[in-house]
Amino acid sequence: MIKTVPDYVKLGLSVAIVLASTCFCALRLMKIQVVAPQEYRRETSAQSSYTQSIAPTRGEIIDSEGTVLVGNHVTYAVMIDKALFPADDQKANQILLELVQILSEAKMQWADTLPISMNAPYRFRMDASETELNYMKNIIGVNHYATADNCVQILCETYQIDENYTPRQKRMIAGLRYAMAQAEFSVSNQFQVAEELPMNLVTEISQLSLKLQGVVIQQIPERRIEAGDVLPHEIGTTGPIYAENAEEYLAKGYSLDAVVGVSGIERAMESELQGESGTRTITFEAGEIISDKITTPVTAGNTVQLTVNSKFQKGLQKILEEFLEESEGYTDEDGNEINSGALVVLDAKTGAVLGEATAPTYNLKSYSEDYEELLNAPENPLYNRATLGLYRPGSTFKTITATAGLNEGIVTGDTTFYCARTYEYYDMTYSCTGRHNNIAVARALMVSCNSYFYELSRLLNIDKISEYAALYGIGQNTGIETRDSAGYMATPEKYQELGLDWTAGQVLQAGIGNGETMVTPLQLACVANTIANEGVRYEPYLVGSIWDYSQKKCLKTTKPTVAARITLYEDDVYKNIEKGMIMASTNNFPAKYSLQNLGYDVAIKTGTPQSDSHYQDSVFIGYAPADNPEIAFAGVVEGGENSKYMIRSIMKLYEKIYGIEGIDTTAETETEETEKIREDS
Repeated sequence: MIKTVPDYVKLGLSVAIVLASTCFCALRLMKIQVVAPQEYRRETSAQSSYTQSIAPTRGEIIDSEGTVLVGNHVTYAVMIDKALFPADDQKANQILLELVQILSEAKMQWADTLPISMNAPYRFRMDASETELNYMKNIIGVNHYATADNCVQILCETYQIDENYTPRQKRMIAGLRYAMAQAEFSVSNQFQVAEELPMNLVTEISQLSLKLQGVVIQQIPERRIEAGDVLPHEIGTTGPIYAENAEEYLAKGYSLDAVVGVSGIERAMESELQGESGTRTITFEAGEIISDKITTPVTAGNTVQLTVNSKFQKGLQKILEEFLEESEGYTDEDGNEINSGALVVLDAKTGAVLGEATAPTYNLKSYSEDYEELLNAPENPLYNRATLGLYRPGSTFKTITATAGLNEGIVTGDTTFYCARTYEYYDMTYSCTGRHNNIAVARALMVSCNSYFYELSRLLNIDKISEYAALYGIGQNTGIETRDSAGYMATPEKYQELGLDWTAGQVLQAGIGNGETMVTPLQLACVANTIANEGVRYEPYLVGSIWDYSQKKCLKTTKPTVAARITLYEDDVYKNIEKGMIMASTNNFPAKYSLQNLGYDVAIKTGTPQSDSHYQDSVFIGYAPADNPEIAFAGVVEGGENSKYMIRSIMKLYEKIYGIEGIDTTAETETEETEKIREDS
């Protein structure tokens, strides 16, 4: 997967590439000096040494199949190296003028930060602020009242820009001189004149290398988004080091002009992606360069390989977006129609994230250009609903309440409670979705009987319910490498923190996933995965392995991490829960969304929690195949309904990309287990 630099023979570029050391050759996309004449002398008598920092190439981010999601590409910049640049100002001025004339003829921008008009009579630029003008005058060394003409005159005197030049030429040289001073141009700090040079300019400037002393062409590796529609929220962005973080990065050996991860994987895996800077040391004696060598080799950053398959991720995003397009969504307080939601799919055997869709979304390729529009969009596409969005779990939480009741011996699989469509508790009447008469746990999960779980919650009490909720990860960060919300569980303490009254009836609401319990779709997927693994909760993770830059050597592989383990006191806890969840997968599905003829059983639980006084969400969790789980999943649709209709599409997508072990997915027949459960129910 190594990318090569441009083919100089094919391009007709007859210029020798001067490599500082064999270390440069070994690293792709390294900053390489194309021209670096060594025969120029400095006017100094004593021996002295100077160092230049060589920035490393940032590591790539690839998907589980090796497809590059974020990589690097080469651009060319023209630089001035002071170690090779004439000390004589007049000679230097002539070189600067010739260089900018070449750039001007090619209609290229160059580094001119002088806020003064290009042509005489000189005027301060209209868009220059007073702060900018005062800053310039301070650098030049003139008083506050100096005119634009005064400023140019002082620059001409300081740098011996003589009268042989036209006013425009003087201004062009003065502009570069000012920019060089502003950038603290020195032997240790090269000055970038222009970037993103086309190859014809690279050729032209290279051919003038003997004449343009100190002017060098460098290859600059730039971050390039290759697949901006794959996990944009999780991939994240890079940017400069800001003042508030400067001390931290300097302590780690970064240069202040380094590019660092700002969010997502780019930030979370910064230590792997960044690489290590190299050092070039230049030694002078009696005005002559006697040594110019790489004293510290540069090391490119490592490649980060994710657990996500791009094709699966794109398919998952499409499933969500197409479902939302067919849904009505809801209208916010400002009258904007919002169609939003999230899907998360985990590897049931490890906790690895296989896919994570959030809608609406955006494309990383156009993120910078679209930022203002994205920031102000009413549906907030910059928000990662999959890991940051907080939702009531609704009836999906009944699986947790069932776990507590069965494992603590409060009920068995045969214990029944009577459902008369209403449930009386103290002086309050609570409702159920139907009249279910005497009902046990599996069927209660299937039909989502509130009355059954109200009674079970009363018997358990809030302490026991919240204890099991914590074992499932509710109210905790999941451990994923990137940022996620911890959410919270409805408890008397949480209500007090929120300034709400805790009443006796709140324990009933907590037991069915209402009240002030808030979770992320990622947490819901972890709940499903914990059930699939009969009480073993894995930490979800996005990074599957770390490779060297060339991807020839695997440096590290992520091992599954058990976050919690529910100690089972009863043997049939998950047998009863799974039975109810398989039954739920046969309940009220139109034929085209059916889960009965896949060739294996799917275990699911749905919920329709009230989000606010105006609308409710639609939530589901599940795993499959039920008898040997390969994936666990969860989904949320804001202000919608029947989100469970996406499950069949998720399973068919998984079959297409990964296949299912031991299952002929072309034979879509109802399984014997499903048939038996349907007969029993």
